[in-house]
Amino acid sequence: MEIDWLHVLAAVINLLILYALMKHFFFDKVEKVIGERQSDIQSKIDKADEDTEKARTLLLENERILRSAKDEAKKITESQKHKADKVYEEIVDQAKNEAQTLLDRASVEINREKEKAEQEIREQVVDLAVLISAKALEESIDEDKHRKLINDFIAKVGI
Repeated sequence: MEIDWLHVLAAVINLLILYALMKHFFFDKVEKVIGERQSDIQSKIDKADEDTEKARTLLLENERILRSAKDEAKKITESQKHKADKVYEEIVDQAKNEAQTLLDRASVEINREKEKAEQEIREQVVDLAVLISAKALEESIDEDKHRKLINDFIAKVGI
């Protein structure tokens, strides 16, 4: 079996052209999208951190109020002390629930945005790969079959 060096050379040249086109049209855009997504996700993380800090501040304020309520409860009759303890438990539970709710919401939102960004990047990769391949080969390609091949490639690569 003989190697047809002309076909090998043509394949290498096509590969280099495809790489150059992808680098020119694709890599910068993907980096830009990834950078935007990272900054968006980072801003959401920062907001979640701010919300957590606010929840902690509210918890500290509630605890300060509760200490004051305890001091008053000592001066009041035993029945009043019982009522103050009940209020104390409700406020602490509410503050803990609010803090946990804020953390859960922030975590869900971050995960949702991350998945959305990954899906958008995958779709853009497929669209750009189809466009670049069609231009590089300069022939009509069955777009559905080509998309399937690109999606299989992306799944293997792990983009």
